[in-house]
Amino acid sequence: MRNFLLLTFTILSPVLIWAQDEAKGLDERVNDAFMPVANAWEGLVLYPVTIGEYQIPIVVILLVVGATFFTLTFRFPNIMKFPLAINTVRGKYDDIEQHGVEEKIAVNVVEGDLPDTIRDESKEGEVSHFQALATAVSGTVGLGNIAGVAIAIALGGPGATFWMIVCGLIGMSTKFVECTLGVTYRDVGEDGTVYGGPMYYLSKGLKERGMAGFGKILAVLFAILCIGASFGGGNAFQSNQATVQLSSLMGLEGGSTGFVIGIILAILVGIVIIGGIKRIASITEKIVPFMAGVYVLASLIIIFANISYIDDAFGLIISGAFTPMAGLGGLVGVLIVGFQRAAFSNEAGAGSAAIAHSAVKTRYPASEGVVALLEPFIDTVLICTMTALVIIFFNIDGDNVQSVFQYGAAGDSSSSVLLNADGSTVGGVDLTSMAFDSVIPGFSYVLTIAIVLFAFSTMISWSYYGLQSWKFLFGKGKTADMIYKILFLVFVVIGAAATLDAVIKFSDAMILALVFPNMIGLLFLFPRVRQEVTRYVDAIRASRN
Repeated sequence: MRNFLLLTFTILSPVLIWAQDEAKGLDERVNDAFMPVANAWEGLVLYPVTIGEYQIPIVVILLVVGATFFTLTFRFPNIMKFPLAINTVRGKYDDIEQHGVEEKIAVNVVEGDLPDTIRDESKEGEVSHFQALATAVSGTVGLGNIAGVAIAIALGGPGATFWMIVCGLIGMSTKFVECTLGVTYRDVGEDGTVYGGPMYYLSKGLKERGMAGFGKILAVLFAILCIGASFGGGNAFQSNQATVQLSSLMGLEGGSTGFVIGIILAILVGIVIIGGIKRIASITEKIVPFMAGVYVLASLIIIFANISYIDDAFGLIISGAFTPMAGLGGLVGVLIVGFQRAAFSNEAGAGSAAIAHSAVKTRYPASEGVVALLEPFIDTVLICTMTALVIIFFNIDGDNVQSVFQYGAAGDSSSSVLLNADGSTVGGVDLTSMAFDSVIPGFSYVLTIAIVLFAFSTMISWSYYGLQSWKFLFGKGKTADMIYKILFLVFVVIGAAATLDAVIKFSDAMILALVFPNMIGLLFLFPRVRQEVTRYVDAIRASRN
């Protein structure tokens, strides 16, 4: 491994220098071709409805209403099931996974399963609870937490942080529902390979309820959109921000730099995604805790270094949530920014994480549902809040609460904020990097490594999500798989070569589009989740007697 890294860096340096000196404008041409597609798709997915004086995207309404409904229906699982989630992921109840009490229950009465029986599902699946969580978290904890939070605060001010936290808390309930269903309706191949996710619970679950045609339409729609999301938010956005940070750190700008970095990233990603979920899980369970730990530690150092401003920061967050500063579009405008960025970061309601969680080894689907609710908490409530505090501290200088940049100065662009000093713009990952560097000199180098690892782990996880959707549409042959993987790697290069503005428009819209088919299905299928929760809780109680 050491020799491999040395060889990689030896090759990387001259290639990037060559790229800087080569013909200029390749990145711009890629971006010019990509921008019209991004604009058109964003306008369609974020189509608003007028409520009073506000225009609110339909997808945001669906996210908020659905998450709130699940939170109330399941009696605040985000709080009441939290201890159970911790105990499950640390293996306290592994024994009942192997030796649970046999029950009589109608399970998967379609697609070949027998009614009134239940298989020994503890033998099915490919990864452990922790590995499934690590794989799913690697798909959510990433540049949305670093660049996405910076964009939210730049555009919506500190108050956007409050609504991101709210979205994360109620999103825990949505994640709990969709991941329980993901395990309940998964398919398991003869070789033990698991195929799961919204495509399967939409088609199977709605067929059980007498809506086979409707379920098939939603499943196919989700699969198509998930493939697009894997190319966008799970891929192009990640490679884009990794490229921005690498280029900034190495002093390389313009020309073909992004294109060449994209090719190198594509090669590295390609080496991993050939191996499937087991290899992905084995890598993410090591990378994710390490890089998240480094990032959280650095955030805590900055928070404690600025502890005297903690009350000011939270004061700005709370006051900005309900009485936003002038020019930020009012209360609903800040709420929309917060929810949109949080949804992009934690993907609760999008259904993507259910694909990874479906691969878990368990006989109780609800066991993975409670594990999954930890995701939005880790991703949004903890890590996004820490990033937000770091940026807010960066913008506080004594009595001047806007010493570096002006909140809301980005206008209708989600990619930049106006720097007061020289009128230049900076945004996304650059802003977060500057904030960390202001307290921990030289941390931008560490952050660059973390960003590349975040991007890398998110890309390989999303490649699995997209591939599962591709298999659902085009079959499970090796040729079809290879076609998808090649397309995925092409988008690594496109993302690296395009500008953030074009990439984030496309990425946001692709991931948020998943909410439409997924949330509609969840609202029909949630009663099944209640059955599975009862099964799991009863099994735990029985094991104690």
